[in-house]
Amino acid sequence: MASNIFWIWIFGKICHIMMKWFDTTKCSANLLLLLNYQRKNTPMDKQTAPIQTHGLKILTVSDFIDKPLTRMVETKTLEPVDLIISCGDLDPEYLSFLRDRLDAPLFYVKGNHDIRYTPTNPVGCENIHKRIISVGSFTILGLEGSMWYNGGANQYTEAMMKKNISSLWFSLWRKGRIHMVVTHAPPRHIHDKEDLCHMGFECFNRLIKKKLPDYFVHGHVHQAFENQADRITQANTTRVINTCGYTLIEV
Repeated sequence: MASNIFWIWIFGKICHIMMKWFDTTKCSANLLLLLNYQRKNTPMDKQTAPIQTHGLKILTVSDFIDKPLTRMVETKTLEPVDLIISCGDLDPEYLSFLRDRLDAPLFYVKGNHDIRYTPTNPVGCENIHKRIISVGSFTILGLEGSMWYNGGANQYTEAMMKKNISSLWFSLWRKGRIHMVVTHAPPRHIHDKEDLCHMGFECFNRLIKKKLPDYFVHGHVHQAFENQADRITQANTTRVINTCGYTLIEV
């Protein structure tokens, strides 16, 4: 009788140990599955990705004339730049001034208030709307305008902007890698607002997701920034930068 009780006790211990091992193993497996799922499904804006370097220093401007920048340009105290990019809503004469004083190529897209631009004004500057250009190994795609809100100049509906991008399919395929997208308006839900004028374009988000540019630089949404980091939002592997005023970017 005592022998039977002993073996029953042993059997019970073995079962208890096996059940604990099974539960632990099951929990561990579930934890690994969860970690693997989280790793695979972590939003790209929570990840970091290396950005190719091109040895360029770029001055980007938009929307209003920044007095400290103008003073540095006039006194020649601004560090040399290789390229100037305007994201719109600046007088053409100001772009000509920057191009002349800094002696660097200037490319621009127009904003919704740019109604005095002509093929020769701003002087010495190049419109890159619906174009892909290369500066050395660095490729840039330009798209002008804001969301349509009153039928004025350089305004587009979502469908119209989507058509602008679709019309570039061959150039996008031929060029392959796009390093920077330059626009006036922001992507939808990134730096934009809810009023129709300052609403971003959803098709810009799809462009970011598909082409994965290193930078997406825009203006249009006026905001005061305490530091440069406040201008930047990570979307997928792309740094979305609000350049209202001016920004210096090294790529």
